[in-house]
Amino acid sequence: MMRSHLLWLAALSLFYTGACQTNRKAQTPMPSMTKAVFGKLPDGREVYQYTLTNKAGSKVQIINYGATVTSLCVTDRHGKIEDVVLGYDNLQGYIDGTAYFGAIVGRYGNRIAKGRFQLDGKIYQLTVNDGENHLHGGRIGFNKVLWDAEVIRDTGEPSLQLQYVSPDGEEGYPGTVTLKVTYTLTEKNELRIDYEGTTDKPTILNPTQHSYFNLSGSFANTILDHTLMIEAPLAVSTRLSS
Repeated sequence: MMRSHLLWLAALSLFYTGACQTNRKAQTPMPSMTKAVFGKLPDGREVYQYTLTNKAGSKVQIINYGATVTSLCVTDRHGKIEDVVLGYDNLQGYIDGTAYFGAIVGRYGNRIAKGRFQLDGKIYQLTVNDGENHLHGGRIGFNKVLWDAEVIRDTGEPSLQLQYVSPDGEEGYPGTVTLKVTYTLTEKNELRIDYEGTTDKPTILNPTQHSYFNLSGSFANTILDHTLMIEAPLAVSTRLSS
């Protein structure tokens, strides 16, 4: 199973304040990636934050806990630089949080009624974590685990690949699934997300990325004035009558 998402963020020049702070005179001349400790899990394992910056200076920060986008710094039409995704200030927020901010969710995004599905004539019972339903992978989905991270250096653009191996029976799902998610910050100011999953037996797999966007850059503003344009064919409906 392979899937790719593009988040297109057009900009003439990109600088950031706060989480996006930089100096206009110190623009990054080449794509770069840095790594820093973001915090520690209760069992002592360290969680790292990776910062990907492209030639224009746009920046995305990702932690390997939940393969989570913690910030995305871009400019608006007026040249003001803002972080346009919602996130927590520290690791504990992601550990305790239930809103899936910026994370990869799975094995299966969205709800499965009563936590049950049938595959090849067999009924599987998943953990129930949303009323009587199974939501976004269960109590400990892909958003609540530590992923292995690898910097990809041969693409010419800052790119980070994260991998998680979900064992057979985890949250009730059949089969061992290996999921790779690659974040790439392109020179067109796109955040590209590629998914590749493999399994050793029939299963269901429907991961997705769960960032909350507010393109105003201020979460004091609502998204009610946002306009979404989707580049897709126009569906034409024809009604026949006798």
